[in-house]
Amino acid sequence: MSNIRIDGRALWADLMETARFGGTEKGGIKRLTLTEEDRQVRDWFASACTALGCTMTIDRLGNMFARLEGQDPTLPPITMGSHLDTQPTGGKFDGILGVLGGLAVLRALRESGHVTRHPIELINWTNEEGSRFSPPMMCSGAFAGAFTEEEVLDKRDRAGERFGDALDAIAYRGEQQCGDHPVAAYFELHIEQGPILEAEDYVIGSVTGVQGMRWYEATVTGRDAHAGSTPMTMRADTLLAAASMIAAVSRVAQDHAPLGLGTVGLIENRPNSHNVVPGETFFTIDLRHPDDAVLAEMEKSLLTALDSVAESGKVTLSIRQIWDAPAVPFDRRCIDIVTDSAREAGYTPREIVSGPGHDAAYLARITPTAMIFVPCRDGLSHNEAESITKAEAEAGANVLLGAILRADRVF
Repeated sequence: MSNIRIDGRALWADLMETARFGGTEKGGIKRLTLTEEDRQVRDWFASACTALGCTMTIDRLGNMFARLEGQDPTLPPITMGSHLDTQPTGGKFDGILGVLGGLAVLRALRESGHVTRHPIELINWTNEEGSRFSPPMMCSGAFAGAFTEEEVLDKRDRAGERFGDALDAIAYRGEQQCGDHPVAAYFELHIEQGPILEAEDYVIGSVTGVQGMRWYEATVTGRDAHAGSTPMTMRADTLLAAASMIAAVSRVAQDHAPLGLGTVGLIENRPNSHNVVPGETFFTIDLRHPDDAVLAEMEKSLLTALDSVAESGKVTLSIRQIWDAPAVPFDRRCIDIVTDSAREAGYTPREIVSGPGHDAAYLARITPTAMIFVPCRDGLSHNEAESITKAEAEAGANVLLGAILRADRVF
C-alpha cells in the first residue's frame, strides 16, 4: 500500500489547468455555480475521469459521481470529494484541491494496477459556496436529507434566476434522485482557510469536526428623504441604523471571543443616491461558534441589540434566519484513519476544528466522515491571492490516498 504514491506534478498541472475556467486578472477564479464557467470545468472534470476508466453519474441537482470499480460491485463505495465552484473573488484551491486531489487518487490507483475491495467514487458537489444561490452546501445538504430537491431547484439568485433553470441551461441536471446513492464513508481534502497549521508549522490537519453557524438576512426600513432639507432629528436613516447594527454584530462576536465569530459580508442600500437619505438597507449576518449553546446565546444577544438600534433610529427591522448548521463532530474511526495515514506518509498531524462549513458537514449526518487540511499562506482564502505550495498539495493528496486505502479495509 505504501508503494502507491500521488503524481504531484500531474496534480499541480490539473490545478493550474482548471484555473483557466473563470480565471481573473489577479490570478484567482470567478466561477459561480451553474454559470458557463462552471459548465466548462465540469466538462473538463468529466472528461478527465472518463479517461481514467471511470463511469459518471449525475443526480438531479447536478452532483457528479465518478466511479472507479472495485473487486466487489455489491459493496457501497468509499467516497471523497469537494467542489469546483468559487466565490466571486475566489482562489485556485478552495474546494478545487479536494476534487483534483481526489482525481490524483484515482489516477494513482489506476496507474498502480491496485484494485480496491470497494468501488471508489469522487464527487463534485454543486453550489458549495452559496455565493450565487443561498444557502451554501445546498446540494450535499439535499443528499443528506436536510433539503428537498424541490426546495433547491426553486431557489433564486439575487437576479431572480431559478436554480433549476440555471442547471438546465448548462445541461447538468441528471436523472438520479439526489441522495439515492449508497456511501460507505466520505473523506474531504481541503485547504485550512485559516492560519493555525501554517503558524504552528504543521503540513497536515486531521479535522475533528465543523463549528456551528447561522446565517440571517436583515432588512431595515425607514423613509427616503431629501438630504438637503430634512433635519437630522426628523430622519429615518436606514443606512445609519444598519451601521450601528453591523457594529453590534462585531461586538457580540467579540463578547464571545476567541471562538465567537460575526460577519456582515453583503450590503444593499436603496435608493443609493448621493443626495437621498436611505429608506431601505439590506444586509446579511454570519454567526459562528463551535458550541451550539454559545451560538444560541450569541443569537439572543444580537437580536436584542438590533431591536434596540431599530427603536432608537426610528426604523423598522425585519430579520430572518436562512440557514442553521449545527456543530458537527466527525467519525472517530475516520479521524483515526486520517491520522494514521498522515503518520505513515511521514507527517505529524494536528487535530483541528474547521471554522468554515464544508460538504463534509452534511455527509457526516449519513455516513462516517472526516476531513484532511493542508495549510494556506497567511491563512488567506475566499481571495484571489489564496496560495498553497506544490508540496502541500501533494502531501494532502497522499494522505487522502492513504485514507481511502485504509477505509477500504475498515468498512
